[in-house]
Amino acid sequence: MLRKIRTILAAVFIVLITLLFLDFTGTLHHWLGWMAKIQFLPAVMALNVVVVVALIALTLVFGRIYCSVICPLGVFQDILARFHRKKNKYSFSKEVTWLRYPVLAVFVIAAVAGVGSLFQLLAPYSAYGRIATMLFQPIWKACNNLLAMVAEHYESYAFYSIDTWMRSLPVFVIAAVTLVALLVLAWRGGRTYCNTICPVGTVLSFFARFSWMKIRFDEDKCKNCSLCSKNCKAACIDYKTHTVDYSRCVVCGNCIESCKFGALKYSAKPSRISQTGSHSPVDTSKRSFLLASAMVSTAALAQKKEKLMDGGLADIEDKVAPERQTPLTPPGSLSFQNLATRCTGCQLCVSECPNQVLRPSSDLMHLMQPTMSYEHGYCRPECTRCSEVCPAGAIKPIDEDEKTSIQIGHAVWIKKNCVVLTDEVECGNCARHCPSGAIEMVQLDENNEESPLVPAINEAACIGCGACEFVCPSRPFSAIYVEGHEVHKKI
Repeated sequence: MLRKIRTILAAVFIVLITLLFLDFTGTLHHWLGWMAKIQFLPAVMALNVVVVVALIALTLVFGRIYCSVICPLGVFQDILARFHRKKNKYSFSKEVTWLRYPVLAVFVIAAVAGVGSLFQLLAPYSAYGRIATMLFQPIWKACNNLLAMVAEHYESYAFYSIDTWMRSLPVFVIAAVTLVALLVLAWRGGRTYCNTICPVGTVLSFFARFSWMKIRFDEDKCKNCSLCSKNCKAACIDYKTHTVDYSRCVVCGNCIESCKFGALKYSAKPSRISQTGSHSPVDTSKRSFLLASAMVSTAALAQKKEKLMDGGLADIEDKVAPERQTPLTPPGSLSFQNLATRCTGCQLCVSECPNQVLRPSSDLMHLMQPTMSYEHGYCRPECTRCSEVCPAGAIKPIDEDEKTSIQIGHAVWIKKNCVVLTDEVECGNCARHCPSGAIEMVQLDENNEESPLVPAINEAACIGCGACEFVCPSRPFSAIYVEGHEVHKKI
């Protein structure tokens, strides 16, 4: 019963969280955004005390059910492990302390020192986010585009085509390598990643040692058949000594189901022995119901309905990104330093951006954190989706009015690239599309009325949205581009 409840809840969580990353319309976040906010590490970075305390309390009561139900990377490992069809494939092994705790120490030091790439590489939720965004979402979009093509053939507009492009080759490679590593580890040892590398698993393992509900042996019933150890994907059951390493147990229930003699129970304390020496029965169905209720209640604590806004899309030929001295960070991130400090690199904002503006940074120190560029679209003033979906507080929630007053950068005109001078044609695209009215066309030579009109930029009014850079017809480099500000300003 325990295993069935755990499997059903885990399936629901991973399917919905995966859909949250795959969805490019923004509609699912309105209902499922809370699932990202109850992930342990994003909640810590967002200083979401309610969620962190709830998850720790959940672990103290029921053990590491967070790892086997709520964490998508943990559940994903179970899915990968099932490809290995061999029965009774696991065995007990001792805790790998020489690797587990040094990895946690490196993770904490990287977080404090601001080494974002290393920090995000080890974060479990971020690792799954990279896999879902870089590997699964392009396939999802390709299927959507195929349906759109078929629907168009039958004069139906139930689907619309979406651009699919490589946001970051280094991060794509990292996601692919992570997937292969997980597949190998899960194939060979089940939850090896969770119990040797994952820093969140190591933190929760400390509390799991003192959990109230645990998998316990009834030594009188145990026949030392070893089936429990052979079916424990956490490799934490030693059937010879009738002990369970609770720091590694993820309460999957496999051992209880595999035991043919009823020697294992998930209970608050060892079975009571009556005066006749027999063990009083344990009502596992009630405990399973309590476990399921607790998990659902914990998830509900963080649920919050989000405001939905679709910024729209535009179709235009790609161009080469300019070399920006200061990276552009999304409105609501406050500053480059704030984003670098609090971002977990989960890629949710990247996958949700409707304007194709956000992509993972190529900077080695902040490799997987979001940055902005305007080759495929611009940051529309009415779109605030990235601030709505961020679970770690790296991008603060803002509304439309607030966004139009945030200056993330300013436009810079490159005279040698402007088609007005290179092709001797009239343009003015940048001025016509500037939503803040920060660009006007003026005569190149103010003393000559017949001189061509070129853009003049009012930096005080520019918000850095990138509309001018996006619509500029100059190729391969725009004649106007946005230079970022390390600290955002209010105008």
